Amino acid sequence: MITWEDATLRLAAATLAGIVIGFNRDIHNKPIGMRTLALVSLGAATVTVAAIQYDVMAAHPDALSRVVQGVIQGIMAGISFIGAGVILRDQQNGTVEGLTTAATVWISAALGIACGLAAWTVATVAVVLALASLVGLFWLDKWMGLKND
Repeated sequence: MITWEDATLRLAAATLAGIVIGFNRDIHNKPIGMRTLALVSLGAATVTVAAIQYDVMAAHPDALSRVVQGVIQGIMAGISFIGAGVILRDQQNGTVEGLTTAATVWISAALGIACGLAAWTVATVAVVLALASLVGLFWLDKWMGLKND
């Protein structure tokens, strides 16, 4: 059974990971920011922690494995609908906007799952790489003349 303190740490870490990724979206005035991504990450962690907290599951590793797989598949497929909601296609100009914001929704859910499973190394490295991708590659795009904003 996961202790109260452990569950709090996992859920708080997931929320913080969503806030960190969302901060980047907020400073670039994107439609999804800290609050939304904090909730996405927290929601994914909540479902994950709730699924693995039962002592009965610990006694049956095969059952736990199937439950975790199902939870991960369900979260990642379901969260894609939120991400799809921010993607805009302009047929006249032949452009698509919102793909990076949609990807931040997806990575926030993945971070929530990692925190829910207490995969601290994976969660930490993923937050760093996500921020490096959002910040560093934005500046590289600007430097190369690929972005105007």
